[in-house]
Amino acid sequence: MTQYENYKLTYSLGFEKIPEEWNLKKVKYLFNIGRGRVISQEELMDNGLYPVFSSQTQNNGCLGYINTFDFDCEQLTWTTDGANAGTVFIRSGKHNCTNVCGTLQPIKNQAHLKFSHYALQYATQFHKRPDTNGAKIMNNEMAEISFALPSQQEQFKIVEYLNYETAKIDSLIAKQEKLIELLKEKRQAVISHAVTKGLNPNVAMKDSGVEWLGQVPEHWVVAQLKFNMLDIQTGPFGSQLHAEDYIEDGIPLINPAHMVNGVLVPDSQITVDLATQERLSRHKLAVGDIIFARRGELGRCAIVREDNKGWLCGTGSLKAKLNDKLIPEYAYLLITSDGLIAELSLESKGSTMDNLNTETLGKVRTPVPPNNEQIEILNYVEQVSGKYKKLIKKAETAIQLMQERRTALISSAVTGKIDVRNWQKPNNNNEKQGL
Repeated sequence: MTQYENYKLTYSLGFEKIPEEWNLKKVKYLFNIGRGRVISQEELMDNGLYPVFSSQTQNNGCLGYINTFDFDCEQLTWTTDGANAGTVFIRSGKHNCTNVCGTLQPIKNQAHLKFSHYALQYATQFHKRPDTNGAKIMNNEMAEISFALPSQQEQFKIVEYLNYETAKIDSLIAKQEKLIELLKEKRQAVISHAVTKGLNPNVAMKDSGVEWLGQVPEHWVVAQLKFNMLDIQTGPFGSQLHAEDYIEDGIPLINPAHMVNGVLVPDSQITVDLATQERLSRHKLAVGDIIFARRGELGRCAIVREDNKGWLCGTGSLKAKLNDKLIPEYAYLLITSDGLIAELSLESKGSTMDNLNTETLGKVRTPVPPNNEQIEILNYVEQVSGKYKKLIKKAETAIQLMQERRTALISSAVTGKIDVRNWQKPNNNNEKQGL
């Protein structure tokens, strides 16, 4: 891709030089700047007609639907607060925006909406508030952001070029994301088979008497979890623990959000002092305990390690101490297997959200191989997991490189570092031939 013949210096953030015919324009001269409004969870309706958009990027930022709309137009919105501050979207049709979204409606047709979308994706990164660690771009900051504006004809050409190139990259990213999902599913299937059927394909099998489990090796025991537990205890509730008991950087309380891929990741804001720890001593975690989420994502759990000793089981969790017949790491693999999660969900209590209690967990039936086989299975799983992790890491690295390529393409096009005026969309035949 060629460059423009002549450039001029601007000394503007992100636009030190631009093509000579281009001009810098501030957002406030191109758009009417507005803001969304507070929309409560209570307003959202299962049968609502019009989407409510927020700062969240999942589901394209759609929180849900209500029966009224604030906007009936095509406009740009951006996230004003939080980790995604400065993220820009195009919204169209009848819709609503929450109060963490700013709105940009074109004053006149100087700036192509899609071109402005690409340009602001690039420009906003230079204008996040330094006093908030980049977590805010409010209306006044957005108003003063400048971006480089070529002629209308060039804007259309740049949009055509970027639409085509980013679509190709997005397609490749989607394929890698699909590959990652398939690898994870395959890995989980291999693990589930190993922990429920063993490693010897020639061993004699018997009916376990448990629907989700099917047949298991003949010499394995099948027993309710409670018979392999020395203790099971829910976290504190009611008057035992209040929000005012929390301090910063104290002894961690472990709730479901703090269980990440089998590891405990505490929140420095959800902690208590030594006096509270002592008062709630029956909820202390010990090495080898397994701590479970009591609500929401059933099967979510983690093993307590040496550096977690003395932390507290939170209100949303329950903890169990196993006997020596069941190795914690093996139990973790069982509990996080698809079959047992489905069983827990079926047996759990709670009409609107799955809710696990000690009775439900204790009566779930699981296979219990001899300890030496549990160790063999764990070694096998570690080996297999390592192979899948390498493949997943390779795909994740490819995605990162493609995302960087996408960002670089956009920045080069909207700053005039490349000249796409003569670019032509390849026809299908040329693409197939690699031309």
